[in-house]
Amino acid sequence: MSSTRVLILGCLLDQPRNGYQVRRQLEVMGAEQWANVAFGSIYHGLGKMAEEGLLEVVESGKGGKTLYEITEAGRLEFRRLLLQNWYDVKPIVDPFQVALTFMDRLTKQEILDSLHGRIRQLKMSIEALESAFGVKQRYGAPRHVDENLRLTTDMLAAQLAWAEKAVIRVEADELP
Repeated sequence: MSSTRVLILGCLLDQPRNGYQVRRQLEVMGAEQWANVAFGSIYHGLGKMAEEGLLEVVESGKGGKTLYEITEAGRLEFRRLLLQNWYDVKPIVDPFQVALTFMDRLTKQEILDSLHGRIRQLKMSIEALESAFGVKQRYGAPRHVDENLRLTTDMLAAQLAWAEKAVIRVEADELP
């Protein structure tokens, strides 16, 4: 939850918001593409952080919406987590790597078909992300949010390069 926690706290730095407003701000930034945020967890996170004293409820019940404001403790926690995330290098968990572990259980043709399918999907994903550069700013996202798209694009490009080389190795019976 630490990524979601940083995102929620960050959305509340400048003004109080309700859960829907936090979600909208994250959508404008494109967080669903690079942060793996389950939007349902926003509401749970808001309540939990209010219990922890990181947020305070400034308005409750108006139209069924609760308005949250970040506390000084929340600002300190945001800054701590933000800096920690700049320094922490953690593995990216990808189900593909689990599947790759057992590639020897597939036929050569299944591996090749799967790799070609993955290559097509990677190319489409890269193209979609590249077409989104600069678009989020029209909806109020800061310009630097595009760096998340660039980083994601570069990671997908690395996977694409690996997959294209893997096809050659499978065809040459070097894999698995």
